[in-house]
Amino acid sequence: MTQFPYYEQALYRPDFGSKTLGEPVVFNMDMSAGDFLALFYLLKVPVEVINFKAIHLSPTGWANTATIDVIYDLLHMMGRDDIPVGLGDVFGMNQYTAENSVKYGASRDTEHPELRQPLALEVWESVVETLDPGSKMTILTNGPLTNLARIVTSEKNATSAIQEVYIVGGHISHSDMDKGNVFSVPYIEFAEFNLDRVAAKTVFDSELDITLIPLGIQRRLGSFPRILERFQETKTTPEAKFAHRLLSRLYRLQQRHLRYQHTDIFLGEILGAVALAGYHSSLKQTLRVEPINVFAEGVEFKDGQTVTDEYHGKLVKILENVDPTAYYDLYVNEQEIQSSRL
Repeated sequence: MTQFPYYEQALYRPDFGSKTLGEPVVFNMDMSAGDFLALFYLLKVPVEVINFKAIHLSPTGWANTATIDVIYDLLHMMGRDDIPVGLGDVFGMNQYTAENSVKYGASRDTEHPELRQPLALEVWESVVETLDPGSKMTILTNGPLTNLARIVTSEKNATSAIQEVYIVGGHISHSDMDKGNVFSVPYIEFAEFNLDRVAAKTVFDSELDITLIPLGIQRRLGSFPRILERFQETKTTPEAKFAHRLLSRLYRLQQRHLRYQHTDIFLGEILGAVALAGYHSSLKQTLRVEPINVFAEGVEFKDGQTVTDEYHGKLVKILENVDPTAYYDLYVNEQEIQSSRL
């Protein structure tokens, strides 16, 4: 007699049959509330539009590495145990990592290597091997760019398999009053939370095709009342209930506590997933192209700033506007059809 007599170990792997799979996508996330809402959306977009290949996880201040189990639970509930999860670095580039320490003689627990969580770069390499000849992947980065920078600097020319990168983050300031959101370090006024400055510099100096979704448009579309009102009209599937309750809790915290005034940044993280899917013309996306540079010079008050630089910048597509009503409708409508297995 076991402690859990009704427990059944099962893996849910989808059978796509004769469906024509869409664009291969890798999602790079941290453990913030907004990233889980974005993950729900990506898992519910039709596979003919997005062929979800892998997740790269960046442990950050929102949650530690052990919470990777939450992602596995979510994938299991959604019937997608086939999606591999790769663990990225806990710290930014040029900082200590356990993997780097091995080079200098540090010991590692290697008695059971088969139980070790796959690393982000290992998962990337395995997914690249499964691509059809000539196929390339699109990467959506909702977390720090550390994992993507590791791919860019890897010795195996991994970037040749990348079609395009959507980066949710960065802040292009247009005035002294247009400040960033690094509220935990007051003297860093114009940077944005999602950017590991050295990694961002590495990515923006690369040959990657980049679409940037900066803080400005995230703020314009970050309206709790509007998206919560839209959820009131939807069917109560498990996915819709989860998203509605989470957003409601964040909104209540923002209203009641001064230290939670930043919670609307999580709404902006949904935007990257909706823009990437972009299979509805009603979204009416408009883009502009600008030469962008990232400061990473070791000057604390300046590092992490994303600026327009005509002389040294990289030409980047910047999401300038979308239809707000269509944006909320597209996210909420995907929650109306139940696709969870549990």
